[in-house]
Amino acid sequence: MAAVLPNPPSNAAMSGLARALLQAGRISTQQVETLTKKAAVEKALFIDVLLQSGEIDARALATFCSEAFGYPILDFSSFNLSFSPDKVIDPKLMQSQRVLALAKRGNKVSVAISDPTNTQALDQIKFQTELMVEPIIVEHTALLKMIEKLGQSAEQNLTEMIGDDLDIDFADTDLSGANDAAAAAVAADIDDAPVVKFLQKILTDAINAGASDLHFEPFEKYYRIRFRVDGVLREVAQPPLAIKEKLASRIKVISKLDISEKRVPQDGRMKLVVSKTKSIDFRVSTLPTLFGEKIVMRILDATQAQMGIEALGYDPDQKETLMAAIQRPYGMVLVTGPTGSGKTVSLYTCLNILNQPGINISTAEDPAEINLPGVNQVNINDRAGLTFPVALKAFLRQDPDIIMVGEIRDLETADIAIKAAQTGHMVFSTLHTNDAPATLTRLMNMGVAPFNIASAVILITAQRLARRLCTCKQTTVIPDEALIEAGFREEELDGSWLPYKAVGCERCNGSGYKGRVGIYQIMPITENIERIILAHGTALEIEAQASLDGVRTLRQSGLVKVRLGLTSLEEVLGCTNE
Repeated sequence: MAAVLPNPPSNAAMSGLARALLQAGRISTQQVETLTKKAAVEKALFIDVLLQSGEIDARALATFCSEAFGYPILDFSSFNLSFSPDKVIDPKLMQSQRVLALAKRGNKVSVAISDPTNTQALDQIKFQTELMVEPIIVEHTALLKMIEKLGQSAEQNLTEMIGDDLDIDFADTDLSGANDAAAAAVAADIDDAPVVKFLQKILTDAINAGASDLHFEPFEKYYRIRFRVDGVLREVAQPPLAIKEKLASRIKVISKLDISEKRVPQDGRMKLVVSKTKSIDFRVSTLPTLFGEKIVMRILDATQAQMGIEALGYDPDQKETLMAAIQRPYGMVLVTGPTGSGKTVSLYTCLNILNQPGINISTAEDPAEINLPGVNQVNINDRAGLTFPVALKAFLRQDPDIIMVGEIRDLETADIAIKAAQTGHMVFSTLHTNDAPATLTRLMNMGVAPFNIASAVILITAQRLARRLCTCKQTTVIPDEALIEAGFREEELDGSWLPYKAVGCERCNGSGYKGRVGIYQIMPITENIERIILAHGTALEIEAQASLDGVRTLRQSGLVKVRLGLTSLEEVLGCTNE
């Protein structure tokens, strides 16, 4: 029979758990009063004070709660924390109310709890998740350890990943500059030291590895970081899933993005100060995905544009043709190729060659990737009305000698650029086409008049980037039939050379490749090609005439690199079509 409480504490002061224990005769009235007062003074939960007093142990209390309230009991020692569903319960709610999500099935979530009378916690979880809550009784001390372990695991794992302290910093980073309420609310989380150091280490590792891009990718059960090195993505780390929001917020703040906006993509920039004399720019892009924001960072190293044209891999005759074209007083030079084929570096290298005190150069880019001192660079801003056509019209009133358009996307941009090339200006731009002949038909398909194309365009270069063989390369034997099928002529197979294959060593991380080399198709617009353009000729007709004029296809240029031992046949076949 339940015990009767003669002079109980007020209902407002008494814990529901205390009342249940008292009514079951498991604790006396005096003990309830003493423990309730102590909990009030220490601002602690009754269950914490109760277990500290030794009146009952955690195992006995869990058994009592299960029997008294009819909830199942779980031995936490057999529970694998990795199976706990991520982000079902807010971490702050988990810490303050001592609850932990165990499983989620359909519209029901199972929640580990040691005090089933804590209805406030259960109501908050139900309201927050919009799910039915199924309480599971666990020992209080085991629950506290599990919650602590979950909170500390991310920091511990990051500390192990970070290693030594890093002597780098972010330029123009002001975490207090976020004025909106959402930014102020998470400012403390963003400045979490392990996350800051981890991000610095990842960025430093990417620079040291020669990566061009970094991918931060959240998934349901794990978080992945990958580097694109020599055109190939490879996984470098799987940090704790719990840090994905802190890491995303940290990147967005130093990139001056809106950390409260997670529903739409955003673009920004950041600068990493490596030393007093060196800093690296990053272009940052965020994308909302099913399990969080994916972030891709493009490394923008200004030294790439200052390497010189010799480092880009042009063959001697190709280099001579290109240099002759860009030195002309007016006309249009187009660089084509897919994303990541090195078009921007090629254009910037040409601009760097032409960047002299007596020449006025203006560029319109979306966005400006590499800072070139002495060149007037303009970032396109469609929202503000600063489009490519608007920028080009403004350039023509700025007394330009050379104009660079980041990309010709529409007829209006193409028309203005071509008119600029016809009126005494040198114009550089890019197009997304497969090869040089297809670029001319692409312009015609956009609606540009053939006579304008023929009179303005003076040279088109198509390009790809192939991985360069590491010094560990070895010669290999490939049957003549396979070489001929790849594009070699029989007279070239005279035995004076052997192809090389990728091997792999420490220097190249076992891939067999280190760095990249350009493969180019340089097509000057000759009189014969002009006639085909004026006759509305096809890309096949232009390609046939270019071949007669001595223009090598991308495949043929790649095979030259194979003969020189710069890359492998497999690599050339993989990045060119024939």
